[in-house]
Amino acid sequence: MSDPGSEQMLELGRVEKELLDRWPESRIEWKLERMAALMHALGDPQLAYPSVHIAGTNGKTSTARMIDALLRALDLRTGRYTSPHLESITERICADGAPITVAQFVDTYDDVSAVFDLIDAANDVRLSFFEAVTGLAFAFFADAPVDVAVVEVGMGGRLDATNIVAAPVAVITPIDLDHQAYLGDTIAAIAGEKAGIIKADQQVVVAAQHPDAVAVVQAKADSVGATVLREGFDFGVIRRESAVGGQVLALRGLHGVYDELFLPLFGGHQASNAACALAAAEAFIGGPLDSDLVRAAFSIVQSPGRLEVVRTSPTILVDATHNPAGARATVAAVAEAFAFRRLVGVIGVLADKDARGLLEVFEPFLAHAVITQSSSHRSMPADDLAELALEIFGADRVDVAVHLDEAIEIAVERADEDDDFGGAGVLVTGSVVLAGEARRLLTRR
Repeated sequence: MSDPGSEQMLELGRVEKELLDRWPESRIEWKLERMAALMHALGDPQLAYPSVHIAGTNGKTSTARMIDALLRALDLRTGRYTSPHLESITERICADGAPITVAQFVDTYDDVSAVFDLIDAANDVRLSFFEAVTGLAFAFFADAPVDVAVVEVGMGGRLDATNIVAAPVAVITPIDLDHQAYLGDTIAAIAGEKAGIIKADQQVVVAAQHPDAVAVVQAKADSVGATVLREGFDFGVIRRESAVGGQVLALRGLHGVYDELFLPLFGGHQASNAACALAAAEAFIGGPLDSDLVRAAFSIVQSPGRLEVVRTSPTILVDATHNPAGARATVAAVAEAFAFRRLVGVIGVLADKDARGLLEVFEPFLAHAVITQSSSHRSMPADDLAELALEIFGADRVDVAVHLDEAIEIAVERADEDDDFGGAGVLVTGSVVLAGEARRLLTRR
């Protein structure tokens, strides 16, 4: 696919500005009435196709990509809606496994924006950025048309703008503490919000969870007559082995065993995501999948910004981890898949995240930390994050660079110190925004 021309990019810039002038994703008004009104005014496009609906704290986007790959291997035309994006807003809306074009994004927006204005005029609060983009995605999928949509929740689930889809299958990925200001400060409270996507007669694929989350999810399913399918009981990972560029898995699905599956992603958490994706695809079609089809689908899965190798000599990894639970998974995956003798972190977080918790997870694992910040207005200032880092890492293990390109250069220099055997690495992590900006810097140089 050729790059969009300058005129198209100007048009995309116009559309992005109009969308960003709305309430940002970080500002929430917990109501579904506006979204329901928008969908009704558009002719309820989200009901024109079945969906697989995914909620959870970590792993949603990777799991969505895997489900998408499996369903496309079945010759189904898929739509995929995920958030946030790494580099371009068009990444959020995918058809047949690829982001829609700039022209498609702009044209769809221009088709539906007048309806946005009608809904705005009828409500005290305008449609938010996320509500508008969600509506745009659902309208595009109906017009395409797609056979099935794979839809990731934005935040929570119960009152999320996506919670109006017709989904015979729901997926609950691992639940942990995140977005506590909105979702609650306990696993059980957060699980209650995530479980809000569960509907009557659904099959609900549930990843391995904290017991408090399991109890809440099961109670919600029982109350509406949904069927819970649990990792470790109804499906799961039988075994896995590290391999060059990823891992080889044997998975037990709902309807059989699938062996010798190469997954080009790192870590036990991605193996668990693969098991959930396989179960979701089986649940959606109501039976087993062809083993060769599963092998082919998993072998081409990509999840940009999720422990992605973007440079070698030294190896530079970009990872969108942004909470302590995700950081623990990242640490385990890097330790398993990479033989680093010295690893330096480039870390920047958003101000509403558990920065201390994230730094404490990384401290025993990193030789040095270079503290920085992304361009987001939500980013924690590098100096503020550095205060925490100095307390946790010590002054001799911390550098500060406000600009990301400078931070990466410092990290490379630190990684190469006393490294005569090529065992150095750099990990850029802390937020999705930072991962996207690092990816853009490092892959386009």
